[in-house]
Amino acid sequence: MPFLYQTFYNFRNLKNDTIDLSNREVYFVGENGQGKSNILESLYYSAYGVSFRTHVDSQIVKNGQNSFSLNALYKSDENNTDKVSVFFENNKKRIEKNGKKIKDRKEIINTIPCILFCHDDMKFATGEPEYRRFFIDQSLTLYNSSYLDDTRNYKKVLKSRNLVLKNHEYEMLDVYDAQLVQLGLIVEEKRKEAIFQFNEIFGKIYEDITGIEGLSISYHPSWKEHDDGTRKTLPTFDELIAQLKIQRNKDMEMETTISGPHRDRIDFVKDHHLFVHTASTGQCRLISLLLRVAQSIYYTRSTGLKPVLLMDDVLLELDPDKRTKLTAMLPDYEQLFCTFLPGEPYERYMKENTKIYKIIKGEWYE
Repeated sequence: MPFLYQTFYNFRNLKNDTIDLSNREVYFVGENGQGKSNILESLYYSAYGVSFRTHVDSQIVKNGQNSFSLNALYKSDENNTDKVSVFFENNKKRIEKNGKKIKDRKEIINTIPCILFCHDDMKFATGEPEYRRFFIDQSLTLYNSSYLDDTRNYKKVLKSRNLVLKNHEYEMLDVYDAQLVQLGLIVEEKRKEAIFQFNEIFGKIYEDITGIEGLSISYHPSWKEHDDGTRKTLPTFDELIAQLKIQRNKDMEMETTISGPHRDRIDFVKDHHLFVHTASTGQCRLISLLLRVAQSIYYTRSTGLKPVLLMDDVLLELDPDKRTKLTAMLPDYEQLFCTFLPGEPYERYMKENTKIYKIIKGEWYE
């Protein structure tokens, strides 16, 4: 199992100490504001080198302090135990693996494959298109760290192209067009394949838990596909270069790039109609949860490995029947870490070796 322990120093409101995480299932139980989510945040941080709650590392430091550190020990396989350390001091972050500084956080993101269920996942259903693009991109990066380079390179070219449009310096547009198309086609092709595979998982589990058939994920690339009636294909490189030249005047007028993967749409569709617009809040919440279940299954199918699941107060908003069904259909996992309020019936979900920590004012008690 990956996580064996986590050591905290000036991280949020947690005490400076080491917590034993060696059980396959660990529940953190406490009132709101006591530090349950902070522990999950620390596990996520150790796995990805970033927080899921803020992009500003200084906000993670305990009040009155100016630095923090984390140390996580995890067992990557039967024969290897590795250590990830994160240090933040003087507004600079350093990440080490087995005492060696890493140059890019992509060097650790495939080491501890954490999949997070949290309240903000609701944005995958009801939020702007960028949240659904993020979800698919994250799913791809989980098992293929090179995809992180694909999206980084595309965004870098996009930023440069937008800058010359904003500054009315058009001499480099032909060069940036070629780069944008080359990198953008890679991103769109991989997104298309990922969504195809997600649809083999997502609709079935949504039907199993709700009885509603036919819900699917629909991908609409910004660069329109060709449809010959039997299958859809992305445009060729030359076709897209021509398309960008046709729309160039509009790009110049808007001072931004109006087409490309950064404008892709991903929707939830039933009977050829958008589903979320008429769905209840409960149905949207369930979509966000089942996307994470599908992400876990997708990861295991792609790698043959089991993920670590982090579930942050996400069962609270489901009715008892759906809560029971969801916990029963969770995919096989390496470890499971959950947070609960004291009044929740977490005893129903416990296994024989589940470890319970009571969290009070940043301290934990067995």
